[in-house]
Amino acid sequence: MAHSFRQRPRKSPLRIAPRPQRAALPGDVVTAVLRFSDILVDQGGGRTLMRLSDDRLADPEVRTWLGEALPRAAGVSVLYDDREEEIVRVFEAPADLLKLAA
Repeated sequence: MAHSFRQRPRKSPLRIAPRPQRAALPGDVVTAVLRFSDILVDQGGGRTLMRLSDDRLADPEVRTWLGEALPRAAGVSVLYDDREEEIVRVFEAPADLLKLAA
């Protein structure tokens, strides 16, 4: 006895609105977070999450160091491995999220 197979109708692919592309994060921003961070959160395993507070971002030395990249630095966190003395990952909040927080 032969079976007849029929194809299922294909569902239309899920359409997701593309995110606007941002320029790559300048290395100076990551360096500034490593150098000037005042929010340090122990993540365990010898890793620390580093960020800049609003007070630190208002510091004249930090403002001079970052220049036009200051707004982006407000949303950057660096996960740093203290044992290996290396950056594990850099996180950046989406621009639209930063606008909501302002």
